[in-house]
Amino acid sequence: MADHFTLRLVDSFMLAPSVRHLVFERVDGQPLAFQPGQFLQVHFHYDDGTPTKRSYSVATVGDGSAPNTPYEVRRIEIAVSYVEGGAATKLLGNLQPGETIEASGPYGRFCLQPGDTHPRYLLMATGTGVTPYRAMLPQIRRLLATGGREVVLLYGARNEEELLYGEEFEAFAKENPGFTFHGCLSRQPRAVPRPHDRSGHVQGMLAELAPHADRDIAYLCGNPNMVDAAFTALKEYGLPVAQIRREKYISSR
Repeated sequence: MADHFTLRLVDSFMLAPSVRHLVFERVDGQPLAFQPGQFLQVHFHYDDGTPTKRSYSVATVGDGSAPNTPYEVRRIEIAVSYVEGGAATKLLGNLQPGETIEASGPYGRFCLQPGDTHPRYLLMATGTGVTPYRAMLPQIRRLLATGGREVVLLYGARNEEELLYGEEFEAFAKENPGFTFHGCLSRQPRAVPRPHDRSGHVQGMLAELAPHADRDIAYLCGNPNMVDAAFTALKEYGLPVAQIRREKYISSR
């Protein structure tokens, strides 16, 4: 059963013009045990008193425990997209250090699995859907260290400033042979383009990568339209459904 707990904001900064990175600690002083790829639910009330909740993937980078093995973190990080007129935006967009929110979790199975033996991982994301992959980076490093594996992260955004954690992924790629980061920019290229940048939507990159059932396992996270389009394309390339893992992010008011 998932835990219910109170979180206190300890730090925050803007990742993009409409995305805020928030860092919390549990008020009870306990760590959060989670697997990278899992999410929390934030519980609050509408102005009329009706209870509601929103889901946010944990973005905290942990210690690189083996897949399917929870590890404990003291700092609980999430990324929040601002939605015009949104109740969650009103709560989390204005939250100040020291203030608290109620949460529960962790939930979800969008995690790396120890039984996966495919040579290449295709990780696809848009928007804040990239946060689970940030949390997975230590596990990806461990995976690559075993040899014979390749991980490709395809991240779709409209422009350079919306590539959340982009510099972290670029640095990780330089430090870890076998990991490739493609920023797929649909509206405007970078002022100074980088070799692995691509133009267009993230699912458009699949033709260049030529997925194959014997080689690839895919993870899709973010905008439902991207997830659906990529899922359909991957099936057309012959990947069975069991090799395509999905998590859709739906903006709620």
